[in-house]
Amino acid sequence: MTSPSPSRPLAPRVAVDAILFDLLTALLDSWTLWNVAAGNAADGRRWRQQYLEITYAAGAYRPYDALVTESASAAGLAPEVARVLLDRWDQMEAWPEVGSVLGCLGASVRLGVVTNCSNALAERAVRRLGCTVDVVVAAERAGAYKPDPRPYRLAIAELGLPPSRVLFVAGSPYDIPGAGGVGMPVVWHNRLRLTRPVGIDEPLAEISTLEQLPLLVRLGDA
Repeated sequence: MTSPSPSRPLAPRVAVDAILFDLLTALLDSWTLWNVAAGNAADGRRWRQQYLEITYAAGAYRPYDALVTESASAAGLAPEVARVLLDRWDQMEAWPEVGSVLGCLGASVRLGVVTNCSNALAERAVRRLGCTVDVVVAAERAGAYKPDPRPYRLAIAELGLPPSRVLFVAGSPYDIPGAGGVGMPVVWHNRLRLTRPVGIDEPLAEISTLEQLPLLVRLGDA
């Protein structure tokens, strides 16, 4: 495993007409909710890691609640914790700067989210942002889980832009090759100080807060 690199500016900045975000880590603190549902942070982190491994290997869409339950069992937890997570879904909090950053960016470019969950849960999670976005693509609607290219490509198609003009803000390191593989430049919002797995190339930039994001892009420039 490699250690996260420090935040660094792009030189030159990337000109974009739209920005897509991972929803459940890049914009929302879903990890705390998993910890609460599991009963403690250690079990929550272990469960979440199992979930990520199962989801990223899933490819074609399977019911999200089934993956959450399966990963709980794989982590040695009672399957009931999955129901607690889903019942408390509306308790997820956005990172503190989300409202101001999205408000700033949304004045110049279109915004969207691409997320690994069901359509219904995606809608509920987007409401936690406290602002509107132009495009919402859930794994259920795309028919596949990230990092399969289908969710990214669907969002790009709905924006009607070439992928080179759409920045993707990753929450997971696996979004780096996923979004980058369809032609989007990628910034990693590594809020949780996750390690970048061996074999995954560096993103254009790695940031610890979304407040750094406007400094990395030229909004709507030709």
